[in-house]
Amino acid sequence: MNIVLTGSISNVGKPLTEMLVRKGHAVTVISSNNARKKDIEALGAKAAIGNMFDADFLTETFKGADIVYPMETLDAAGDMFDKNIDFIATINKIGNNYKQAVEASGVKRVVHLSSIGAHTNQGNSILVFHYIVENILKQLPHDVVIKFIRPVGFYTNLFSFMHSIKTQNAIVSNYGGNAKEPWVSSLDIATVIADEMEKPFEHRMIRYVASDEVSPNEIAKILGEAIEQPGLQWNVISDEQLLSNWLKAGMNEQIAKGFIEMQASQGNGSLYEDYNQHKPVLGEVKLKDFAKEFAAAYKKED
Repeated sequence: MNIVLTGSISNVGKPLTEMLVRKGHAVTVISSNNARKKDIEALGAKAAIGNMFDADFLTETFKGADIVYPMETLDAAGDMFDKNIDFIATINKIGNNYKQAVEASGVKRVVHLSSIGAHTNQGNSILVFHYIVENILKQLPHDVVIKFIRPVGFYTNLFSFMHSIKTQNAIVSNYGGNAKEPWVSSLDIATVIADEMEKPFEHRMIRYVASDEVSPNEIAKILGEAIEQPGLQWNVISDEQLLSNWLKAGMNEQIAKGFIEMQASQGNGSLYEDYNQHKPVLGEVKLKDFAKEFAAAYKKED
């Protein structure tokens, strides 16, 4: 099949490209960075260098594709420390460009990388942009079959705790405790997407993706042992204190407040209400596996 991927060769994009190429598919990878061209081609894929804010470019790139894979991230909207960006509005534009390009190009099969929290526009804070884009894509004609893939929190998000571990000997957040929550490996996400691309496209569907379910305290224990700090703790501070810390560091206010609210919804469990009703079979990469990667990155920063 001829498959077009957005998102360049990121945490999910790279292993997904490798999997699809190995399976014999013709893969085109869209990237806004011309320096990525050689890396994309080295994986056996074709590079399409352009911008997700250019609907005409997307349309031309999508033409002739059997499947397109649109995705949207906060990084695509800009620097999280740029105080002048409206991230929600910017990603809304990307979603509308995807819709326009899919319709104009005649593509009938779409696998959209969304996120947990996309089931609602209430209480999910910064994740609301996934809800918005899902609903933009749902406006496509009914003969366009869409598979919405909703991963939970990425293991790689845990890299953001390195600073507090190094400076405070603790993971610091506005929630914590012993309640288990789901996490996912990029490899397991890529595996699910590649699997869904080869399955029949019969109707629009939603599929959650998770690799492991662990509590904040278990995360601290597993990561602490991996970095040879067996007493590592997960410490909880107030929403106000964490927000103040992030704003002082120069973070965009919309992003800072959005993450605070999102993490609070993790802590009270509301973020996982729909996930808990549609639990997937857990993937193969467990937190203990990722902890080795975390430890290697942690030591490299020393």
